[in-house]
Amino acid sequence: MERRQYLKRLGAAGVIASIAGCGGNSGNGNDDGGDPYVDNKIKLLMSPSEPQDQLRAQYTPIKERLNEHVDAVDTVEMQYANNYAATLTALDAGTGDIAETGPFAGALGVSSGNAEVLLQRKGYGSWTYSSVIVTRPDSDIQELADLEGKTIAFADRLSASGSLYPLGMIKEAGLSVPDEPGTKAGADFTPQWSTHQQAYEALTSGTVDAAGVGYFIVADDEREGTVDDVRTVERAEGIPRAPIMVSPQLSDDEKSTVQEAFTEASDDLYLGADGEEGTDDDLWFSDVRPADADTYDPVVQKAESLGYGADVFES
Repeated sequence: MERRQYLKRLGAAGVIASIAGCGGNSGNGNDDGGDPYVDNKIKLLMSPSEPQDQLRAQYTPIKERLNEHVDAVDTVEMQYANNYAATLTALDAGTGDIAETGPFAGALGVSSGNAEVLLQRKGYGSWTYSSVIVTRPDSDIQELADLEGKTIAFADRLSASGSLYPLGMIKEAGLSVPDEPGTKAGADFTPQWSTHQQAYEALTSGTVDAAGVGYFIVADDEREGTVDDVRTVERAEGIPRAPIMVSPQLSDDEKSTVQEAFTEASDDLYLGADGEEGTDDDLWFSDVRPADADTYDPVVQKAESLGYGADVFES
């Protein structure tokens, strides 16, 4: 079976999840001559990685750039998705046009046919990043095998650095992982999922024994080293940084126009609503480049190694 076909195509009705402010139009342009953006709006979906107000401020220049660059639309709507599964469902159904997602969610979206990769983002000087499994400094956990019987916090179940790669590290150490992310069945430990920040706080507060998160959440302001209240047990590197996805219902011309809106923009695109560098509403990424499914093939392979398929949308 071809790698990108290992997930069955999901019908939108199978995993419908609510998206704040999401409309119900039947789709956008297509390759057979249909009208582009039939509701004259681009719907830009933001993932639930940070508070909604913060994300809206960060993405304001992108909204304005799309408004200026895409002649076929009257306005751009920013919508806050409840989770990654909701984002992919909306792209598949045409109720979302563009979305920022995590690498795992993006890879699943491509594999299932729900979404297409348009761009890869660059952050903190690199096109790749790391995942870590951390514990407290005084913990008796010295290696991954010591996680057996422990409680481990993870981020969103469709997070690459906060779920997929930590589970991969644990499995490679010889422990059984959940039958599917988001569940406890089959695991040699007790997992729980939330967000990167909540997982980190659960560890530092003593609620859990370890946490599997993106390295960025435990790094200091210079993104070097780790803070004093956690200790790294294992680290996985080389994860392709997160994509920007588009709905497969967009035509090739529409996809190209959106791609150009990003790649031909000035650096002001990344400075947030206040337009000033070094403030709280700066985006975490500082550049983009064209990308496709091949960019996220390592993430697909990681999912395959864990046996995770389309059922991750249903749990």
